[in-house]
Amino acid sequence: MLARLAPRALVRWGVAVLLLGSGGSFAWAGQSRFTQADYQRHAAELRQRLPGPGFTVVIEPPFVIAGDEPAEVVRQHCQQTIRWAVERFKQAYFSADPTEIIDIWLFRDQESYARHCQALFGQTPKSPYGFFSPSDRALAINMATGGGSLVHEIVHAFMAANFPACPPWFNEGLASLYEQASERGGAIVGLTNWRLAGLQRAIREKKLDSFHRLFTMDEREFYGDSQQTNYAQARYLCYYLQEQGLLRTFYHRFRANQKADPSGCRTLQEVLQLKDLEGFQRVWEAWVLGLRFPEGVRP
Repeated sequence: MLARLAPRALVRWGVAVLLLGSGGSFAWAGQSRFTQADYQRHAAELRQRLPGPGFTVVIEPPFVIAGDEPAEVVRQHCQQTIRWAVERFKQAYFSADPTEIIDIWLFRDQESYARHCQALFGQTPKSPYGFFSPSDRALAINMATGGGSLVHEIVHAFMAANFPACPPWFNEGLASLYEQASERGGAIVGLTNWRLAGLQRAIREKKLDSFHRLFTMDEREFYGDSQQTNYAQARYLCYYLQEQGLLRTFYHRFRANQKADPSGCRTLQEVLQLKDLEGFQRVWEAWVLGLRFPEGVRP
């Protein structure tokens, strides 16, 4: 979820552990726009505004992470989730790192998440899962909701750097796709997830908006009363493109054509070779009704 937050408060705490990967070093990407010294300086500054004791700080380019779970758990999140996802996102989609070093705050549970976001950002988060605040150059994640929330918000940080004009439907659709992710042939893939049941219900009850309407929603409308349905519809359109082997093609072609096709509607029709978007939506809805979560479970 993208968040528009007020400037963060400066909160200082005297105790922190600075871990630079394992053995005092971290995986260094030679193409990074920042030097090792830049990351170390940023990590030192982050230590000065930790909102409480017990935080571990880890450098994992292009991010600096602070987490209040045990140090070994924080390191595992960095190596097994953040590094894993970033490497595969760059392979599939994103050629550029964020233009600034981004902080990732990993909070162990809902209480920690709410309390520390209040201290750091001056307000209680609207999402129970996590958010990306471009103005604060920060991601904040409630890790009790799982690593999928973390991967979701990482997509937003990279999308801001690579496709800043991306409309809400595709920004959230792609991010939501990887809330439940795995690997196929060395590439990251999204799996069916908890959003499926609500989408299937909306289809059966004929409460789903048309694709054309979804594509043209601004942020106010997309994040409005039908937010959860909009997320699910966008996610499973991305999932359909993935399963047809066309998601990467769509992303790169949409990004290249965005000025001429700001909603992505025309690009989608070109990639799928469609003449009738309404007819395709009926086919897609029937396909969605045949999906199962967890995958492989019989109807």
